[in-house]
Amino acid sequence: MTKSVFISILEKDEAKGKGLFQTVTRYGLAVNGHFWSDNLEKMEWAGPVAEMDKPEVGVWLIKGTKASFANPDIRFGLGLLAAGVQARRGYGFPIVCICEDGDLDVQTLPTMLRNADVVEESKLGAKLAAKANMPIKKVEPEYRFDLYPLPSLGLWLEVGPAPGHSWKGALLGVSGGEITAHGTGPAGMLPEKCVLNFPMKGLKLELGGSEYVGWAVKNELSEGESYFVKVTGTPDSLLFGEFSEGDDAELFSLSLK
Repeated sequence: MTKSVFISILEKDEAKGKGLFQTVTRYGLAVNGHFWSDNLEKMEWAGPVAEMDKPEVGVWLIKGTKASFANPDIRFGLGLLAAGVQARRGYGFPIVCICEDGDLDVQTLPTMLRNADVVEESKLGAKLAAKANMPIKKVEPEYRFDLYPLPSLGLWLEVGPAPGHSWKGALLGVSGGEITAHGTGPAGMLPEKCVLNFPMKGLKLELGGSEYVGWAVKNELSEGESYFVKVTGTPDSLLFGEFSEGDDAELFSLSLK
């Protein structure tokens, strides 16, 4: 099976795209890709999830300028796309970034992109060939996180305990944006009906100087069950994990911009 690279080019430039495709194919890799769309209302950032879920896709390559990597709408979409891909291909799925006009510090990107490699374009081919043909590094997450971008139903987030663990309840908070609905049910699908134990809304939390408004339930969740939360707007970050009425709760934070 010929390995392939999926390319996201953050600025629409046909010549730039053609040149990059040619560079990749010279190293014996198949290639597919798109020009980025930051239409958040239609959730067009989610379009490539199905393509990158194909087993022959070995690397995701993102190319853009510093201005594009700094654009909040682009960052929001890139971070959520990365989360969707990682939920399906594993948290070790390789991501490579090219910044055309300066240095890029991946630690300033959304959390889901902070393991990306930044590569000079002159050294790109060999790097992609090596990464595409290596087994995807297995990374064991401390939680499960997935999303359902449905233009007719909105953006739903799914969180739950990692394999081998359970939660006695669940909480998710947003900094910016708003939560409008929640539910629990089997992992991997939005629940049609559910019973919520002691549902809570409007919980105030603070972390690192950011304020969060959270919803929560006391439903016990096994590794095969999840908490689903509908989010509107474009939150800057999320805070989620097992719900606890004490101060010993272990919560996880994801930056989305």
